[in-house]
Amino acid sequence: MTILAIGTDVRPGQHRYGLTDVMRAIRVDFAAQRVTALEFPRDLWVKIPGIEPNLKTDHQKLNTAYAYGSPDYGPGLLARTLDLNFGLNVDHYIVANMTVFTEVVDALGGLDITLPEGGIDGRTRTDRSARLVFPGGPQHLNGEQALTLARLRNVSVFARAEHQNLVMCALRKKIEGPETLLRLPAIIESFRKNIQTDLTPEQISQLACLGTRMPRGNILFASFPRELFKSAEVYDVVLERDVFIWKASFDILRSYVSKFQAGTWPAASPSGTPEPESSRCE
Repeated sequence: MTILAIGTDVRPGQHRYGLTDVMRAIRVDFAAQRVTALEFPRDLWVKIPGIEPNLKTDHQKLNTAYAYGSPDYGPGLLARTLDLNFGLNVDHYIVANMTVFTEVVDALGGLDITLPEGGIDGRTRTDRSARLVFPGGPQHLNGEQALTLARLRNVSVFARAEHQNLVMCALRKKIEGPETLLRLPAIIESFRKNIQTDLTPEQISQLACLGTRMPRGNILFASFPRELFKSAEVYDVVLERDVFIWKASFDILRSYVSKFQAGTWPAASPSGTPEPESSRCE
C-alpha cells in the first residue's frame, strides 16, 4: 500500500486549504513488516494538470498543487501531479494540519530526543528567538518545541528532512510505551478536527496493528540523493516575480520512485546499515 502523507500549514480546523508543508510517499509492506517514507522537496517546479485555463501556466511549485485543488480535490490533484511528473502511484492519502502534531505530542507527554553534538541553531536575521536554538545531546521536547525543530527553515531542505526524521522516530518510540494506552482518548480527540483521509476504519486498524508489531529498524526514511538537485530561479507568472526552485532531472527522479514503489530502494546492506540517502529508527 502506498499512502500520500500531506502536512498543511494553515490554521487549526482548516487542513483542507493551504500549501503543503510536508509531502511524503509512505510504502507499507505488510508481508515484510516494513515501512518506507520518501520525501518530495516542496520547491520542485512541476507541471500541475488542469491549472492552465485559470492561471495561464501549467507549471508551479509542487507545494502549490494541493492548494489549487482545495478544498475538495487537494489530495487528488497533488497525487495526480506526483504521478504525472514522477510516476508515483498512490493508493490512499492522509492530510493533517501541522498543529495536530503539537497536540499529539503533548497528549503523549512530550518526546525524548537526542540531537547531534553542537546542537541546531535555527535563528535567522529577522528572528533571533531562543526558541529556535536546540542544544546537542538528550532533551525532552513538548509539542511546540518538537514542531519548531521539524520546521526550521534556515537550514537546507535536506537537513530539515533529517530533523523531521529524528522527531518521527522519537514519536514512534514514545507510542510503544504502555502508558500511551491511557492517553489514547486525548490523542484521538486531537486528530478529529485536523485530519482528512480516505482510509477506512478497518485499514487504519490494520496499519495500527502493523505499527505495534514492527521492529523500529524496519521504519526507513528516504530522500533523493542531494547531488541530483541544483538551486535555480524561475519567473512565476502568478506571483509576477522570480522564485527559488530546485532543478533536477525528472527522468532520474522517476527511476528512484520506480525502485521505491518496487521495494528495491532504499535497500539495507547486509550489515543492516542504511544507504547514504536514507535513515532508520533505532
